[in-house]
Amino acid sequence: MSAPAEPQLPAPWRIAERRQDTADVFSWTVAPLGDAGIDCAPGQFNMLYAPGIGEVPISIAGVGEGGTLLHTIRAVGSVTRALSALPAGTVIGLRGPYGTAWPLEAAQGGDLVIVAGGLGLAPLREAIVEALAARHRYGRLCVLYGTRTPADVLYGGELAAWAAHRDVEFAITVDRASAGWGGEVGVVTRLVARAGFDPERATALVCGPEIMMRFTAEALLKRGVPEGSIHLSLERNMKCAVGYCGHCQLGPHFVCRDGPVLAWPRLQALIDVPEL
Repeated sequence: MSAPAEPQLPAPWRIAERRQDTADVFSWTVAPLGDAGIDCAPGQFNMLYAPGIGEVPISIAGVGEGGTLLHTIRAVGSVTRALSALPAGTVIGLRGPYGTAWPLEAAQGGDLVIVAGGLGLAPLREAIVEALAARHRYGRLCVLYGTRTPADVLYGGELAAWAAHRDVEFAITVDRASAGWGGEVGVVTRLVARAGFDPERATALVCGPEIMMRFTAEALLKRGVPEGSIHLSLERNMKCAVGYCGHCQLGPHFVCRDGPVLAWPRLQALIDVPEL
């Protein structure tokens, strides 16, 4: 399977399954029609298109049997709210995959630290799945997840399986607890401070709100993780996905083409600049 030859032409895919994950987040499992399947890597994204509605960039959260893909989407704008109303069976357009991937191969032989904030778990999900499938290739594997409330937790069944894995350090925290929550309360950087990894041989993958990623990067640096071993996934206003339109420009970078996964040294001087 390969990406469409024409990067601006959506290929037809069918929504095979739709589920509501939280009050404002839903997931699609989409299946290719004919030979429209794609080869993709964890961390990349697709452009999802519905005629008469619009097109949005959405991270690839998983790859399933028969070339199906999992996309987890927050209904936060006019396009994603309209997409959320589409039922299973609807045919949509899909362009992709685009962008850079998580450096899983380069991380082999050392510890792997995965830090997710909120919906940032979706772009990291397939990286976790692949790391677990090739567990022997990594040292310690730490999965650290923070979200707003217990009601906002994604992939609950999978989280339980990851937490039960005897060879994975899994920790979750929420900003605000609710009745019945007996876990951690606080920001995800608190989990970084006490996670059991060797910073000198660790690779960190981080995705979430930009302010969360900035403080997480600082916490990792404080632990002694080398700057070049910290990788962030950015979410910007992507339109063309191939670096033509300039909507997603961040300093010298186009996030759709040079990212969304970028190493911290390339972002450190840019991520704090207001309105950049």
